[in-house]
Amino acid sequence: MPTPSPVDAARLPAGFAARVIAWQREHGRHQLPWQRTRDPYRVWLSEIMLQQTQVTTVLGYYERFLARFPDVVALADAPLDEVLSAWSGLGYYSRARNLHRCAQVVRDEHGGRFPASAAELERLPGIGRSTAAAIAAFCFGERAAILDGNVKRVLTRVLGYGHDLAQAKHERELWALAEALLPERDMGPYTQGLMDLGATVCLARSPHCLLCPVQALCAASAAGRPQDYPVKTRKLKRSRRENWWLWAEHEDAVWLMQRPDTGVWAGLYSLPEYPSLEALREVAAPLGAVPVAQPPIEHALTHFDWVLHPVKLQLEDAPRWEGGRWVRYEDLGAYGLPAPLRKLLAQR
Repeated sequence: MPTPSPVDAARLPAGFAARVIAWQREHGRHQLPWQRTRDPYRVWLSEIMLQQTQVTTVLGYYERFLARFPDVVALADAPLDEVLSAWSGLGYYSRARNLHRCAQVVRDEHGGRFPASAAELERLPGIGRSTAAAIAAFCFGERAAILDGNVKRVLTRVLGYGHDLAQAKHERELWALAEALLPERDMGPYTQGLMDLGATVCLARSPHCLLCPVQALCAASAAGRPQDYPVKTRKLKRSRRENWWLWAEHEDAVWLMQRPDTGVWAGLYSLPEYPSLEALREVAAPLGAVPVAQPPIEHALTHFDWVLHPVKLQLEDAPRWEGGRWVRYEDLGAYGLPAPLRKLLAQR
């Protein structure tokens, strides 16, 4: 474990920003579609999509999403179900709901134009401090520091910052250090350079230190212990959950229920869910159809591993339960469905 040692602004590594900027211009990523624009809508969309999602996954979604919602007003005007449908498969669906709410605020309170400062952007739904800074830096050239997970890793390693980031005061101190490192100009290349370093060189496991433009300035590399940074003692405890899905079909339609506005897959449409096979059978028994168990689905979420057991019922009649609707298979594209369910229904 590295020894915590506060670093004041006077002791920051000289030339850090200049090295990052020069490296980004020559070796950084330049072909990503959101790098070829200063349109705040497109940059904002990419930043939200890239939260906890790999670039390779985002690329296809980004282009399809823009084709469907080409500007912030089009997104604001669209029904939420349509937005969730376009987002289906990207996960962390609260991002899509916040995206929709944010677009409506920009439309209604800002005349369809994003505010031009990080402070104002941060007041919008779903835009945190780092995302606001990224938009402001890329689109408006503002001197604003970003501090997402990748950048925390880069900075704590370079600075040898061994304080526990699970404590708010240490997180605030790292923010102050990130701001002290900002260059006077070239905010776009600097911000992108930090992102690129964290994503392609300064990796969590097996960092490519010999390729790093700031290796000569890096305290963690000098000590031979980059894996010790960042320090964060509070870890998520994973659990396991098991549920049963009632997959009821009538002719060419499936019964779907909208999930609550909070919790896992909030607001999406899904199959009715039960805590046990016995509970599902109690509902299915009066329907006069034979339940047919399907192969279980194992789905990993942030906090737990989820095992879902679909049980299929082919019904002669079309009963109606409270809080749901029959949806024709050909119309499923208009509904926001969890990715495992969309895959299951596509294989019927």
